Amino acid sequence: MSDSKFDRRGFLRRGTTAALTAGFVAGSAGAEETAADTKGVKADGRTFLEPAKEIPVIGRWDVIVCGGGPAGIAAAVRAARDGARVLLIEANGCLGGIWTAGLLGCLLDGYNKPGITQEIFERLDKRDARRYRRLFEPEPMKIILDEMVQDAKIDVRLHSRVVAAHCDEANRLKLVVTESKSGREAFAADVFIDTTGDGDLSINAGCGWDYGCPDTGEAQPFSYIILLTGIELDEIRPYASGLPGESWAVPKQALAKLIEQTTGHGPSYASPTLFPVRDDVFVLMANHEYGLKGYRTDDLTTGTFRGRAEVNRMIDGLRSLGGPWGNIRIVATPEHIGVRASRRIHGRYTISTEDISTGARFDDAVCRCTFGVDVHSTNPDKSKSIDNRGVRSKPYDIPFRSMLPKDVDGLMTAGRCISGDFFPHSSYRVTGNSVATGECAGTAAALAAKNGVMPHELEWKDIEAALGRPIVQ
Repeated sequence: MSDSKFDRRGFLRRGTTAALTAGFVAGSAGAEETAADTKGVKADGRTFLEPAKEIPVIGRWDVIVCGGGPAGIAAAVRAARDGARVLLIEANGCLGGIWTAGLLGCLLDGYNKPGITQEIFERLDKRDARRYRRLFEPEPMKIILDEMVQDAKIDVRLHSRVVAAHCDEANRLKLVVTESKSGREAFAADVFIDTTGDGDLSINAGCGWDYGCPDTGEAQPFSYIILLTGIELDEIRPYASGLPGESWAVPKQALAKLIEQTTGHGPSYASPTLFPVRDDVFVLMANHEYGLKGYRTDDLTTGTFRGRAEVNRMIDGLRSLGGPWGNIRIVATPEHIGVRASRRIHGRYTISTEDISTGARFDDAVCRCTFGVDVHSTNPDKSKSIDNRGVRSKPYDIPFRSMLPKDVDGLMTAGRCISGDFFPHSSYRVTGNSVATGECAGTAAALAAKNGVMPHELEWKDIEAALGRPIVQ
């Protein structure tokens, strides 16, 4: 399914008020509309006309990063270290996104990524919070990311959701509006980076986007991930995934059979994964929520309720076995259900299935993706596991152009909302690539703000020089 570019001016007339400077306010409705309609609920009972009001502009920054997940952390930290004054806006009560609020204690496709990815690994090691190279405890990750943004002197706003954006007549993004306990507030910047995962900033600015598989419109399912304790690795090793030199598939199959034995039916994800982040602390990904959209609140609510119910049934069933499973219990459930697929923002280049199948190389390569095609089945009637439909990938480059929205200037994307087709997205969406694209976006944003130009006007050689490192190591 594809959504064409929004009518930006129409959107701004219908949307939120936005102040560009302390002395200038742009109304959320045109003057003629405000005069013509009565305040309150319209006669049809289906529309509420919100009175126009002034929204305070809290301040101006060189760079504003919206979304504090893996891509957003990297973008903000790198931009600040490169000399920019940075504001980082995050909807949850912690930084880290899927790593922390989503409880996914696994950093995939990060070993060949230099820079901030390696720094995060090192910080995890100093806290004795990493296991088997890629697995880590979500809670220590929170404080690590707190320290990174504080050390970089980044301004951070948690509990703040992007709800609107304002572009000038030249289609340059000038301002973002958030909603929080403090009400509606506006923030201005020279350059913006959308690392919301769902492309929330980009679509509010007026960017076009794609969603799901082009032939069906279906998208990958959510996953409700949980943190467990009460079991010991040595006693349940045949069911644990991610151990060095051991099979990934065999433990998944064994765990699926055990869950089916204790609950009477298999898990909604037919390849359940039990990651040991300590010998007695585990991350479990065994739930799939199909047919839901990550940008719909009703769907997020439905998925959360169903996911929580299913994982509790699973754990109750495993506990009933006694023995090594007799004391298993849930330590934490996610603040936010894990969303794999959402909006893919139209960029100046779209990574294609052919690109990943041939291992494409680009002159403006941000990083090299080595993670394979990983489509979690979109249709549970056909499969409840991985359904790549015969598409395979070779290591390929992610070009900077795929991070530059084609509809709006002064804006970059990083993480899983960059421009790509359905199958490439299933590969580059993992967090190692999110960090790498975020880091590049941060450097480019700082460079653009310093030189008074738009990110798309930068020379790639200058960005590459500023990064000061090869794309792979």
